[in-house]
Amino acid sequence: GAVVLDPAKSLPIGLNDSKKISKKKREVIALEVQEHALAYAFGQIEAEEIDQINILEATKKAMKLAVQNLSVKADFLLVDALELEDVDLPQKGIIRGDSISASIAAASIIAKVYRDNLMKDYAKTYPEYGFERHAGYGTKFHLEALRNHGATPIHRKSFKGVLS
Repeated sequence: GAVVLDPAKSLPIGLNDSKKISKKKREVIALEVQEHALAYAFGQIEAEEIDQINILEATKKAMKLAVQNLSVKADFLLVDALELEDVDLPQKGIIRGDSISASIAAASIIAKVYRDNLMKDYAKTYPEYGFERHAGYGTKFHLEALRNHGATPIHRKSFKGVLS
């Protein structure tokens, strides 16, 4: 996710690292961010490509796509933990940026809510995996479903310890 915040608008109450706030609060904040930001966008990489280029490179590529998809060009990028190559903007990578920077936190939250909603949609296609409950993370239930039913097209084949 990428967000260009409006400096004239106040920040949503509770804006923080997406992992440090409840699902319900994330959903409320994500809506507030989307309503009040100058722009927001997403970048998504499919499992097959992640398998080809690895998770770190896929993360960077998704971040670059999100920035490119913004309807308002950013002046400066604040990036969580990384710096992006081949981006024509000044930038700074910030370790634990989603706990330090409002724009990184906002991007983290909208990306997490987007992903959770995507996983709810996948749960309709693959109900035996329980994606609506664990959002694709390696929970005991999910790992058991993988052992019992095998991988779907949305699973990374390179996910260590389960599919390789």
